[in-house]
Amino acid sequence: MDAREVTGEREFAVRFEHGAEWIAEIESFAAAADVEAGWFHATGAVEDAELAYYDQDAFAYETVRYDEPLEVASCTGTIALRDDEPAISAHVVLSRPSGQSVAGALERATVFDGELYCRTFDDYLTRDVDPAGGRALWE
Repeated sequence: MDAREVTGEREFAVRFEHGAEWIAEIESFAAAADVEAGWFHATGAVEDAELAYYDQDAFAYETVRYDEPLEVASCTGTIALRDDEPAISAHVVLSRPSGQSVAGALERATVFDGELYCRTFDDYLTRDVDPAGGRALWE
């Protein structure tokens, strides 16, 4: 385990633009607010989505596309530097009108509506590929 104390005082509430791309909205916010490290939660709805699932044996992501309206029951993620640019890692639970849920790493989605809360860290965090699991994690 690698643990460290982080500090931060900036908090943001963000509303996403209808029709925008979900991850791009978070990237735009991070760039405009000069956020290099933080933790966020978001809710809302999307018109479609592409989720990634990590195959732990193959060390590779597989993606599944959903071309349907979905409720964002939960979206949580981090902002950290990767190659000196803010990089977003977001995981979601999306629900269908039936109540059935799908979940995974969010690759992309079209915003119907969305709101995000972000708490920033004063300490910057960077991401690099962890050799044990093959995924980009905080260093």
